[in-house]
Amino acid sequence: MFTALTMVALFEVPGWAALGACFALAVVVFLFVFYIHPDASDLAPHRTKLDQLLERRDTIYDNLRDLKFEYRAGKYSEGDYELMKASLENEAALVLTEIEQVTESQIRRARRHTRAER
Repeated sequence: MFTALTMVALFEVPGWAALGACFALAVVVFLFVFYIHPDASDLAPHRTKLDQLLERRDTIYDNLRDLKFEYRAGKYSEGDYELMKASLENEAALVLTEIEQVTESQIRRARRHTRAER
């Protein structure tokens, strides 16, 4: 049976320390390769600003639809419903304005590019 003194004696030898370090490195590499999976967002293609805005717009519309359903089901008072609805509609208006700005800038950029080719 190993005692603390025997363990210290084993690691005093430089060969054992190097072997232990190599073994530890091999274990870490093995765990990284086989047990650590990349995040799904790392594998997804890069999303443009327009893609993000369109997704946000769809989420707001879904939230508005859900809010209306929950109001009809009696979950919210009329005052709360109107307040939340106005907030979501304002947010949707801001997102739609941003979408319009992004698409207009893309159109202008494309027109400049086609003029430059002529």
